[in-house]
Amino acid sequence: MTNARALDGPIAAWHLEHECFRRLLQRLQHELDRFHGAERPNYELMYDIVSYLRDYGDLFHHPREDVAFARLVHHCAEMKLPLARLEQEHRVIAQAGEALQRHIEAILSGSMVLRSDVEVAAAMYLAYYSGHIAKEEDDVLTRAALHLTPEDWKAVKESAPGGSDALVRAAMPKRYQDLIAG
Repeated sequence: MTNARALDGPIAAWHLEHECFRRLLQRLQHELDRFHGAERPNYELMYDIVSYLRDYGDLFHHPREDVAFARLVHHCAEMKLPLARLEQEHRVIAQAGEALQRHIEAILSGSMVLRSDVEVAAAMYLAYYSGHIAKEEDDVLTRAALHLTPEDWKAVKESAPGGSDALVRAAMPKRYQDLIAG
């Protein structure tokens, strides 16, 4: 039986965050395409995108997903391995984002960074993050909507610091608010 409240609330919010992340990843890809075309990308925008995805994604979104995954395994034991892989991808995405952010910081501070180092870090980040979102959208959200209980969703919501998404977003630096609005 489908949990209708989950479809209206947490699942919808989860999907909307993924859509926001996809748009930001597309903007990052656009700047990297400029980089490949021997144009100067907007490194400040690239930095803000990666910073937002790391700050919000790694600190709020992924911890909630990790709790949802653990709760989902309780209801759907056959999901244990696929969900463990997605949790592993959270760690890979965090490390790839950290590496890319360091390269962009170095460029912005005037340091020389090998083009190949930026390309490898960006390719890994974009590939893992985009693929990760697609897997969750295809494999996890429907199952979560069907199987997670109101108690599960409460645990998910309480798993990340900052309380509600509205409070988290209201406390964001203005540059992030502008970034996700644009």
